[in-house]
Amino acid sequence: MTPEPGHAIGQLPLVPDELLKAHFVHEKFDTRFRACARLLQAFWRERQGLPVGSYQGRDGRKRKVGSLLSTSAAASGRNFLGPAVAHLARREVIYQEAGALIDRQRLYSNLLSSMPLAFNLFAPLRFDLALAGKVMRAIAPGIDIAAVRHVWFEHSPGRRAVDLTGDRTAFDVAVIYQRSDGASGMIGIEVKYSESLTEPAPAELNARYHDLAQSSGLFKEPMQAALRVNPLQQLFREHLLAQAAMMRGDWAETHFMLLAPRHNANVQQGAALYSKFLASPGMGQTSFLNVELEQFVEALGWAGAKNEAYALFDRYLNWGIVIEAVEACLRDKIEDWHIAPPPPAPLSLIGKAA
Repeated sequence: MTPEPGHAIGQLPLVPDELLKAHFVHEKFDTRFRACARLLQAFWRERQGLPVGSYQGRDGRKRKVGSLLSTSAAASGRNFLGPAVAHLARREVIYQEAGALIDRQRLYSNLLSSMPLAFNLFAPLRFDLALAGKVMRAIAPGIDIAAVRHVWFEHSPGRRAVDLTGDRTAFDVAVIYQRSDGASGMIGIEVKYSESLTEPAPAELNARYHDLAQSSGLFKEPMQAALRVNPLQQLFREHLLAQAAMMRGDWAETHFMLLAPRHNANVQQGAALYSKFLASPGMGQTSFLNVELEQFVEALGWAGAKNEAYALFDRYLNWGIVIEAVEACLRDKIEDWHIAPPPPAPLSLIGKAA
């Protein structure tokens, strides 16, 4: 539906190829959302005065990609919303958990990646745990969060641990909190931006997942094959990781949260489909929460971090800029031409034709 002035954006446009090419973001296999997001990142990079990066294909040829930073800009930490966030990301890389998989190239140079987004989102919470408590209570009001104690990045309660999932599954972010009764809980968070839940998946899940799926009580049909392939397998794995950590006694309760943009239709549809396979959660079971990125940014501003919230909105969610660029591109196509006049016809014939 065409957007109306003053109304919420119902859907994002199919960006004309010439506009994508003008900003070096024409990628053949991008989804509708990813093309808009890639263009938005290129616009942000251009406004910041940051040089464009390049990608080297399998044929050895390099080409400019508007959603990548140059080597120098990446090295200076410009993929992050401020020097403090860049410093935090560098420290997390240096002190990453054993077995963690942090792709430094994506983290430092890829503007479109969800990895730097996770740091840009949760660094303010890491720096201010009181702020973290306000934000998390706002986006997850059903959880008893008296205080947030820790915010961890690329975290697993135990990679390859046989009493968990026995592999390297991990959360992008883990928020550890204290309940009003003093017990501790954990919210494992998967952050998505332009990804579509169709990213490379394990060839086959190990037998531990089958055991957990059946013993957890999380699913209506624990052995359902659809849970073990895209687009659901990552949600399935991380949900069970959070459940296994609670069953092991790491925390009194755990929750699994998906955080993604409202207009990323692939992810939102995947989340809705995943929810259909879930049984109603009971005591001792990990809940699944689907939170829109827009809700998080709004909660951050409401909690007092207005500058950070606006910077996040401008970088990741300012679709009005994309729509304006598309409209300008369409206006440029308008030409001054006229339909040739038809030959005259009796009015009686026109009436019969109508």
